[in-house]
Amino acid sequence: MQKLFNEVRSLDQKCYEQFGLTEDILMEHAANSIATFIEESFDPPSSILIVSGMGNNGADGIALARLLHTKFDVTLYIPFGTKSSMGKLQKKRAELISVNITTDNQILEHNYTIVVDALFGTGLKRELNSDTINIIKKLNEISAYKIACDIPTGIDINGDVEQIAFQAHTTITMGALKNSLYNDIAKDYVGEIIVANLGIQRELYENESNYYLLEVSDLKLPLRENQTSHKGSFGHFSVIVGEKSGAGMLCAEAGFAFGAGLVSVIAHQSLNPPYHIMKNHKLPKNTTAIAVGMGLGKYDSKEICELLENDIPKVIDADLFYEKDILKLLDKNNAILTPHPKEFCSLLKLTNLADIQVKKLQKDRFKYVELFSKNYPDVVLLLKGAN
Repeated sequence: MQKLFNEVRSLDQKCYEQFGLTEDILMEHAANSIATFIEESFDPPSSILIVSGMGNNGADGIALARLLHTKFDVTLYIPFGTKSSMGKLQKKRAELISVNITTDNQILEHNYTIVVDALFGTGLKRELNSDTINIIKKLNEISAYKIACDIPTGIDINGDVEQIAFQAHTTITMGALKNSLYNDIAKDYVGEIIVANLGIQRELYENESNYYLLEVSDLKLPLRENQTSHKGSFGHFSVIVGEKSGAGMLCAEAGFAFGAGLVSVIAHQSLNPPYHIMKNHKLPKNTTAIAVGMGLGKYDSKEICELLENDIPKVIDADLFYEKDILKLLDKNNAILTPHPKEFCSLLKLTNLADIQVKKLQKDRFKYVELFSKNYPDVVLLLKGAN
């Protein structure tokens, strides 16, 4: 697992106060991380356009131009000048070695091998002005490999895109991963995400966090390692099949493919499951896991409650998130909830936590997931989405 953070300014501050590092040192390492990626991925003398903003994200871009100067054909475009002290310092350094610096927006009409966006970092809290929007439009139209410094410009502090955003093939983010990179709306803009080393290992740079990015190594597959066994040794998975039986049958097939030794579908209607899946009218006594909700449709809610009011681990999905009966299950520690955004909005309303539409949820998924999880800490919530 990798930690995620809402902001990293406090982590930078820790580096200054505890480890004797300076803003300049961190910035040089940030720029060097992007330079190393470019040097390892592209052959000189590739043409590179670096677009830098007024603040420290722009200063990272200016430092990058200096590091790549002479080895590559570098053009540094600073459309709005430099405002931060580090930006001014980095610009002076770039000028001293004769980096090609321009403020002429005609430079955006040329062709490049690589385009680097260093306009705004992860702290964006305001709408982009028309000049910035026009620049991003033109950058997105350039046929080049696109790299975002820290985060693509246009993605705000919550990971939302209000107007437009730079579409990166790779985002090289500084120091640590940020939640804003993993909001669903940001998914189509960030590309591959790489963490830049800022001159100190991440285990020292990072603090504790309640947010983590799961990785392949975190997946613990139910491997059948014991050879002296039989199908009953690997659990009995029961799927409650409702009105739209196809969804329930797909779930049953998935359970079997994932390693359940026995799989049953619980249904009153006539079904013809494949030979390896059993059919019952009632929940088998040896059931060890239940799935319910997918394609449920019209179903006797009293019967559903009787099926679920037990200590058997269960996955709850789809139609059940529109039923008040689900509230009876939220104080137990044996349920995994897997709603999609519209279903989660219904669940939030049923629990009186929020009355919102899908668009609002998608803009701030982390906020509402955390709100629900703090109120119902005994259940596991998996909000479906691009990530």
